[in-house]
Amino acid sequence: MKILVTGTAGFIGNHLALKLLERGDEVIGIDNLNDYYDVNLKLARLDRIKDHANFTDVRADISDRETMEQLFKQHQPQRVVNLAAQAGVRYSIENPHAYIESNIVGYLNILEGCRHNNVEHLVYASSSSVYGANESMPFSVHDNVDHPLSLYAASKKSNELMAHTYSNLYNLPTTGLRFFTVYGPWGRPDMALFLFTKAIKEGKKIDVFNYGKHRRDFTYIDDIIEGIIRTLDNVAQPNADWSGKNPDPGTSKAPWRVYNIGNQSPVELMDYIETLEKYLGKTAEKVLLPLQPGDVPDTYADVEALVKDVGYKPNTTIEQGIEKFVAWYDNYYKD
Repeated sequence: MKILVTGTAGFIGNHLALKLLERGDEVIGIDNLNDYYDVNLKLARLDRIKDHANFTDVRADISDRETMEQLFKQHQPQRVVNLAAQAGVRYSIENPHAYIESNIVGYLNILEGCRHNNVEHLVYASSSSVYGANESMPFSVHDNVDHPLSLYAASKKSNELMAHTYSNLYNLPTTGLRFFTVYGPWGRPDMALFLFTKAIKEGKKIDVFNYGKHRRDFTYIDDIIEGIIRTLDNVAQPNADWSGKNPDPGTSKAPWRVYNIGNQSPVELMDYIETLEKYLGKTAEKVLLPLQPGDVPDTYADVEALVKDVGYKPNTTIEQGIEKFVAWYDNYYKD
C-alpha cells in the first residue's frame, strides 16, 4: 500500500514510517524539519528510514498549498496519516500563529489533497487536549468537547470538525486519534520525560507543575503506533444508528470516527518521576510550581470504542516504557 505520512522526522511519524516500511508498505514522507526543537535529533530519526528502498523523503511544509497539490498529484497515495503539526500546549500561548499555519492551513491542504486524489482513508492526529475543561473521567469520545483550554487544543478540535465536513460533503473516510501523553525512545525534547531525564543526569532541579498532583494517562510509543496502524487498516464507516435528534459526538452518519489512544491507567506525576529516578539511579531535586496556563490537571482515556472497532488496547506499563526510554537516552547521548 502507498501511504503518505506527514511529520516523518517527528517522534510519532518516524516510528510509524519505520513500522509501515517493515511490513512492506511504500511510504512517502514529508517534513519541514523546523527548529521547534533540536534538528539533529530529527535528522537522526530520518537516518533510520532514509535508505529504505520504499521510502521517499520530501522536505516541505504542509502549509505550502502549491507543493502539497503537486505532491498528491505526483505520488497518488492510497491512504494518508497526518502527524505533522505544531505541538505543545505552552508554546501555543507564546506563538499562536505557528499553530494556525500548521494545524489549520496545513491540515486544510491535506484534506484537499485527499479529496481531489481519491484517497481511501485519512487518519490524523488529534489530542487528549480537546477534552479541555471536562472533568468527567475517564474521557470518552462520546463526551461533548467544546471547552478547550489552549489554542493547541482548539486547533485539534478544529481538525476533527474540518474532517467531518469533508467526510460529509465528499464521502472521504476520516479517523481522528486523540493521543494521550506519548513517551518513549526518540521522543520530543520538550516533553516532561526528556526534560526530567536531562536535568536529573546533569544534577539540575526539575520543575514539577501543579505541585506534582497531575495525573496523566502516559502512553508508550509502540502502543500508539499499533493503534494508528490498526485504525489506518480499518477504514472509517458511517454509523447507521446515528441520529441527529440525539447526536453522538464520537461517530456520524458520514464515514467519520474519533478514537482515544491512551493507556487507560492514569499515573500521578510524582509516581512517574519516582520510576524515572529508579532507572536513572539518581534522585531529582524538585521545584514544586502551580498549574501552568492552558494545562489540564488530569487525563484518563476511555478506549472502549478503539477496542470495539479495531480490537486493540494499549498495555505497556510505565515501568517497561521508562526503562526502554532511559536505555535509548543513554545510548543516544553516550558521547
